Amino acid sequence: MTVGEFALETNQLTKHYGQKVGCENVTLSVARGHVFGFLGPNGAGKSTFVKMMVGLITPTSGDAVLLGRPLSDFCARAKVGFLPENFRYQDWLTPAELLAFHGRLLGMEPAVIAEAAPRVLALVGLPDDANTKIRSMSKGMQQRLGLANALIGEPDLLFLDEPTSALDPIGRHDVREILLHLKGLGVSVFLNSHLLSEVESVCDEVAVIDHGGVLERGSLVDLLAGPCEVEVSLAEPITEDAVTSVCFELGGVLRVHEPAMLVIGLPDDKLVASLVQRLVGVGARVVGVHRRRRTLEALFLQTVAESGRQEVAHV
Repeated sequence: MTVGEFALETNQLTKHYGQKVGCENVTLSVARGHVFGFLGPNGAGKSTFVKMMVGLITPTSGDAVLLGRPLSDFCARAKVGFLPENFRYQDWLTPAELLAFHGRLLGMEPAVIAEAAPRVLALVGLPDDANTKIRSMSKGMQQRLGLANALIGEPDLLFLDEPTSALDPIGRHDVREILLHLKGLGVSVFLNSHLLSEVESVCDEVAVIDHGGVLERGSLVDLLAGPCEVEVSLAEPITEDAVTSVCFELGGVLRVHEPAMLVIGLPDDKLVASLVQRLVGVGARVVGVHRRRRTLEALFLQTVAESGRQEVAHV
């Protein structure tokens, strides 16, 4: 990719609060039009990183480029939207008034705001609440409003810090659909979330951070590839010796052998097709195959656990 194809790039970005490390040498990139998941335990440095990106705090060292401009360039943030985790709005305003206020802060013309406000409120599921006092809205409704507020300026890059923390399952589903819609429009989304199933369902790439440093990053497809278990449904029994011979050829392990089902561990999920082919070759009547792939939760827990063990060993 060329530099212009990245919505965000950082190089050795660091933030220290005295002796405390917020972020340490964070280097990553977010492709334009991608949804990027940023994962980590509480206190890992996720919010510190986002605050640097949106100009709330200044890095101690390192470089970053937002939408082709240096992080220090005020214009870099002109097309950036942000929904903080701890959102709070003037509760005496209505959503229409709040969006108009933030639109004016962005330098939008009144006519443009008047067109955009109803559209973003409808997008987040608040089409009939433009004139409702914010103080009378539930926390979930206010979080939807925060997302609308982040979208009012039609950003090219959107930072979302726990955007579904106050939402019920329906609201979370709605936000996932909104993120996919924005991705379809070419908007880049940087998503902080503790809900790993949510991240797994919408993100193209992820990074795992802990103790201020990035431990793992890459595309979800690549990160979740590798060893897997395969559940094979059979129309009739097959001998254990026949299955064991197939497993040996592929470097796999027979974990379950039942008349109507096999569970086989493989060293690489790319071997699933070869497994089925070889089973048929030894007489198996295969009627179904289910790959139990590695989950993002398993990747996250393993990565963080290994980081903790390395830190203990280092100490």
